[in-house]
Amino acid sequence: QVHLVESGGGLVQAGGSLRLSCAASGNIFKNNAMGWYRQAPGTQRELVAVITSGGSTNYAASVKGRFTISNHNAKNTVYLQMNSLKPEDTAVYYCNAQLFLGTTGTQEYWGQGTQVTVSS
Repeated sequence: QVHLVESGGGLVQAGGSLRLSCAASGNIFKNNAMGWYRQAPGTQRELVAVITSGGSTNYAASVKGRFTISNHNAKNTVYLQMNSLKPEDTAVYYCNAQLFLGTTGTQEYWGQGTQVTVSS
């Protein structure tokens, strides 16, 4: 059984910062990639940032230069440092993990979501 536990969401004023964390636990052979998605009310879930176990990153255009994704492979943990937050960053942020479990292959997992609210 694999679990993703997120933390770090909250309420912040525009221009402020937050740091999200997501830790995967369970019988994980290898972490292939982990990332963050977000979903605002009435919109589809969208990619925010992703990082592979090798350190390659990809960001949504709307967050480039403001958000930084990083990981700790040995801990199967991913972080999202969010700076210069804007009201349009308000959403539920979901952790996503592509985990290689050995004989069962690679499986995709989602966290429960953490609310980020940016006030103007």
